[in-house]
Amino acid sequence: MATARTLLFAIAALTALPFAAQAQDATAADETQRTEAGVIAVDNHWSLAEMTGDSAWLDQMLLPEYRSVGHDGKAHSKAMIVAGAAKRKGTSLDQAEQKFAAYRKEHPYGTAVVVHGDMAVISFYDPTLGPQKGVTSSDVFLYVDGHWHALYSQHTDVHA
Repeated sequence: MATARTLLFAIAALTALPFAAQAQDATAADETQRTEAGVIAVDNHWSLAEMTGDSAWLDQMLLPEYRSVGHDGKAHSKAMIVAGAAKRKGTSLDQAEQKFAAYRKEHPYGTAVVVHGDMAVISFYDPTLGPQKGVTSSDVFLYVDGHWHALYSQHTDVHA
């Protein structure tokens, strides 16, 4: 996931688009589950929402205080993420899934999830370095009113 966010961040820098999370079938798990599978499903949906311009879904999923800190230390607010996604409105789900599948094939990454009560942290890492030495990004979620909501993301540059 971290690798995916890093790539999407690079794409964002080149095309004024924000980065996205990993994408798998967003319907694979119930997003309302207060489980590892539930928060992963939300994170996957997040990727697809950014890529297809679903700003309404992003607006409700990202908490008002949401911040994403890039590898360069610059923070991106919820408003910036939602506005960037809105520019991609009209991109089909099929197109987004195909692009992300191609990216995942070229840039594999591992995913580690910790759920502790109403909080979850998803970390994405370089599989050649592992989850202790190769973390490229992490997303922090809170479970509020029966749904996972993103509060914070951090991205890093990891070099083997």
